[in-house]
Amino acid sequence: MAIFLTKESKVIVQGMTGSEGQKHTKRMLASGTNIVGGVNPRKAGTKVDFDGTEVPVFGSVAEAMEATGADVTVIFVPPKFAKGAVIEAIDAEIGLAVVITEGIAVHDTAAFWAYAGSKGNKTRIIGPNCPGLISPGQSNAGIIPADITNSGRIGLVSKSGTLTYQMMYELRDLGFSSAVGIGGDPVIGTTHIDALAAFEADPDTDLIVMIGEIGGDAEERAADYIKANVTKPVVGYVAGFTAPEGKTMGHAGAIVSGSSGTAQAKKEALEAAGVKVGKTPSETARLARAALKG
Repeated sequence: MAIFLTKESKVIVQGMTGSEGQKHTKRMLASGTNIVGGVNPRKAGTKVDFDGTEVPVFGSVAEAMEATGADVTVIFVPPKFAKGAVIEAIDAEIGLAVVITEGIAVHDTAAFWAYAGSKGNKTRIIGPNCPGLISPGQSNAGIIPADITNSGRIGLVSKSGTLTYQMMYELRDLGFSSAVGIGGDPVIGTTHIDALAAFEADPDTDLIVMIGEIGGDAEERAADYIKANVTKPVVGYVAGFTAPEGKTMGHAGAIVSGSSGTAQAKKEALEAAGVKVGKTPSETARLARAALKG
């Protein structure tokens, strides 16, 4: 079993005909993802050849869904067009929209996030500014390398793409049920809490690894949720212990003001909820091994 993405998922790619879309569609296909179409209104009716696999291009998400039964879209659309692409996916009521695009204006993200809510949240949004998600051995929607880990019984949710890859590689011998990169922007769709709830309900996930970073209070809220609702062991890591106060670091959401949003405050909140928190990614991996064996 996996969360959000399974071997049955039928995936389309908005922006498949662009350079990034083509590159990562080829990688997703190579990892076994069931890519059933692309979307580009200007190239509707054509096909793109990926090493002998021809993928049709449709004029809209709704048209692609009607023709293929697609239930997942991965969005590789430039920032200024991303809001329109996500709204199109929401209007088509596709089940999952994975927004890879970096640099989307916060106002645009807030707008399509609110729009999804106004439509009954029929479309789950992951991202933006994220690596996507992977259920190893089943499907891969985004830019996560498929060959760095194996399937297993660890669930991973992370704000950071790079740390997602590192944790997957360090624990590759144990493997993952699913790994979800939720992105680090100030406004995102799926949150730590959403992923924690899904992993808690997944019978094939025995341990959850949660990676956060400085800025905001998402990790503190996740800690409260874990304390009240999660029975499975959780291991955590918070990036940014050495970040200077008041300076935005990397992700648009990673800014600290006073004691709010610091790595230390997040670590303390998680530990108070019973989460073992590593000081480095490698220490976190060791804690995960110990927790899984225990």
